[in-house]
Amino acid sequence: FLTQQLSFGIMAMILNEFETSSESTAHSEEQQDSASWERYLERRSLVLQFLRSSLSRHHLQHHQNKVELLKKCHFYLEIEPKHVNVRDQNHVMHRTDILQLIDPCQFQRMKTVGKNQTEIQLSLLTGLLEQLERGQEELSCYVETSDMMTFLSQWDLIMQRLSKLSEFMETLVSLQVPGKLYVKHHLVSHADLRGTRLPNIRLSLCTKMPLIFDRKESFADKNWAKLKWFTENQESHLEQCELQVKLLTNGNQTEPGYGRSQVVTSNTYVVQDLQPGRSYEFTIRRSDTRTLVFEKWRDSITLKTKTNAVEDADSSACA
Repeated sequence: FLTQQLSFGIMAMILNEFETSSESTAHSEEQQDSASWERYLERRSLVLQFLRSSLSRHHLQHHQNKVELLKKCHFYLEIEPKHVNVRDQNHVMHRTDILQLIDPCQFQRMKTVGKNQTEIQLSLLTGLLEQLERGQEELSCYVETSDMMTFLSQWDLIMQRLSKLSEFMETLVSLQVPGKLYVKHHLVSHADLRGTRLPNIRLSLCTKMPLIFDRKESFADKNWAKLKWFTENQESHLEQCELQVKLLTNGNQTEPGYGRSQVVTSNTYVVQDLQPGRSYEFTIRRSDTRTLVFEKWRDSITLKTKTNAVEDADSSACA
């Protein structure tokens, strides 16, 4: 009887320990699941925050617009100092434009360097935008389609992608500002300075906004057209620009072509001596200068002149 009671006691103890162990294991697993869920929510929130700020559609579109505008800009070499004091043959000091002292061959070489650097810069900006848009799609896919375990198992990969995309964004912002040019050779000869101390010449790239036709204010009459243009920053200082006029012949080989250019220092101009009932293409661009290194885009507008004096003006314009 005592032996039987002892056996029952031992079995009860074993059963109790098993139940306690099972409860402990279940509690531990529950704690682990809770910790994993909290970790998942925390990390998912981090990715969502990045998507809603740096990689938001609005933010990427803002940079896309800036890059597209930059592609339309004119790029110039900026030289510092612009003037330098030089002695003449009588050892009298004169204030001279630095461009008059720079060797033409060396200057042309630096313009080529500036053009190449501009093209590389614009190409890099385009590539970075594509990388950021692709990264935005990848991260959104991770957040929207991955379950908790898959998301946590891919966290190292996600973190690497976040880090790389942050670097891309920083580079994108820095490249939107034209940089300096490295001057490898002396641009000014010591002989031209006649003993004057050689200046520390610094070269960099700068931009000017493109000229854009005002489609609302530009129109054509019977034998003339009034044109108006502006820049994105509405700069008040007016510089010389070149207005080109071209008669459109609709591919008629028997009709001679027609075109002319006019230098204008204004933001409006009236083109005279046009033919009634004909279409003309007008193109506006900044005038060429010695420091211009890159210009790829020009704005054009097509207007048709009236056939009679009472024709509705709205029917004469075709943008």
